[in-house]
Amino acid sequence: MSETTSVRSLVPARMDRLPWTRFHWMMVIGLGFSWILDGLEVQIVSLGGYEASLGMTAQDVGIAGSVYLAGQVVGALVFGRLADSLGRKKLFILTLAIYLGASAIAGLSFEPWFFFIFRFFAGMGIGGEYAAINSAIDELIPARYRGRVDIAINGTYWGGAALGSFAGIFLLDTSLFAEDLGWRIAFFIGPVLGLGLIVLRRHIPESPRWLMTHGREEEAEATVTEIEHHVEHQTHHTLEPVPDSKAIDITPEKSTSFRTLARTVLREHPTRLLLGMTMMVTQSFLYNAIFFTYSLVLQNFYDLPVASVPLMFFPFAIGNLLGPLLLGPLFDTWGRRQMIFTTYTLSAVVLAISAFLFSQEAISMGVHIAFWCVSFSSPRPAPARPT
Repeated sequence: MSETTSVRSLVPARMDRLPWTRFHWMMVIGLGFSWILDGLEVQIVSLGGYEASLGMTAQDVGIAGSVYLAGQVVGALVFGRLADSLGRKKLFILTLAIYLGASAIAGLSFEPWFFFIFRFFAGMGIGGEYAAINSAIDELIPARYRGRVDIAINGTYWGGAALGSFAGIFLLDTSLFAEDLGWRIAFFIGPVLGLGLIVLRRHIPESPRWLMTHGREEEAEATVTEIEHHVEHQTHHTLEPVPDSKAIDITPEKSTSFRTLARTVLREHPTRLLLGMTMMVTQSFLYNAIFFTYSLVLQNFYDLPVASVPLMFFPFAIGNLLGPLLLGPLFDTWGRRQMIFTTYTLSAVVLAISAFLFSQEAISMGVHIAFWCVSFSSPRPAPARPT
């Protein structure tokens, strides 16, 4: 098949008309659990405990956070590109393996530079996870569920953060574990839990939409047929056939150059590019600026003992987890634009008030945490437009 030959396909329509079944739950668990692992690890890093062992200063702690984020950017660019050329399924395994391996090795660190290197590789792994998994959500989840699933899966990060807080209560207690041991054990929790995830992901099929757009229409049709058989077996109902009127024209391409991508978004969708960049930059800046310094603020400004810091993360993490789960369905029912505007505005107002009160030293620790909980409980990711 020539790359310039268009074909008519019912693959997207067939995937979108599927009811919600155990097949979709398998994808949600198999893909979303890595967010839990990411939240677990980042939370453990935020709690500290390793600074004294590695002779790190407060500046080094900030560098460690920046290195991790830089790795995420590199990983998203590199592995996102590979996910488009090699397929989603292969990258599911590769990025998770890199992430888990680098996280475990970071727990064996003996010098700051060694810690920085493997935090960077861990960031690359999770950056690749973000790229491949969000693509899979857009391509495997029916359009009418896509918004809430996207937000819910990304929101499970905070379930991991809550788990990290709970683990930190014990692992950072020097009466239970030596100062140089507890944080190292913490870094192995994620890799141990993630081993079973690799096995589960092997049962997730390749994206039929990816197969279709890469000229592998027969494989795409066969994959959708197999998924439909599983759905019919689980629901005990025969799926209605999809009318030919819902077919779309596809021009398969083996790969798309960065130049083509840049030309497309800059010339045809400049306002969407600006909107997306603005949302991601502001969200990332606020999340990471507060989350990575959460422990330092509580200790240095509110004189909270280090052993009590994990307890203060619970309300913050739970608020961030409940927000996407409770408000996520509104992105599919009320609409993306209305929810994005409302949640961003609410977060901005709450953060502005808390920042002003903090600068005036007119806010207690409990009230400050409550402000943060309200602000970050509003889900702000922009779910992909149904295709």
